[in-house]
Amino acid sequence: MYSKAEAAQRRQAFWAALGQYMAPVPNANGEPTNWINYRTGVKGVRFRMMADQRRATIGIECTQPDAGVREVFFDQLVELRPALEEHLGEPWTWEPDATDEHGHPLVRVFAELPNANHFERDDWPRLISFFKPRLIGLDAFWQGYQWAFESLL
Repeated sequence: MYSKAEAAQRRQAFWAALGQYMAPVPNANGEPTNWINYRTGVKGVRFRMMADQRRATIGIECTQPDAGVREVFFDQLVELRPALEEHLGEPWTWEPDATDEHGHPLVRVFAELPNANHFERDDWPRLISFFKPRLIGLDAFWQGYQWAFESLL
């Protein structure tokens, strides 16, 4: 078990390492990108990466407070599912009725890497290899289809 301070330091070290690894990778438009804090440009839509002692996930989350708006965003994702999966190269898990760690409702589409611990440096190569192609795939999808979500607002 780690103290709070040690856990925070290890967590920060992992995300910093991933950020440094991804820094030289341009986005789909050839521009530099802050991959760790990726900005979708659409209110209530975010790319979310999470890693803890058990697993890692990456996904698209729609967090609009209105359930009807979330449903419309999810329907748009479903309509674009073939394009999304083409860019990602794999099927993802679809959750039209999920909640975040604070109990707030959201819809999400995500991939999961089980049995990965971001506190263990030996797991970092596997975690980075999990996040990198999926971030690049999400970005490529978003560059082509962001307009479809902007028009929903």
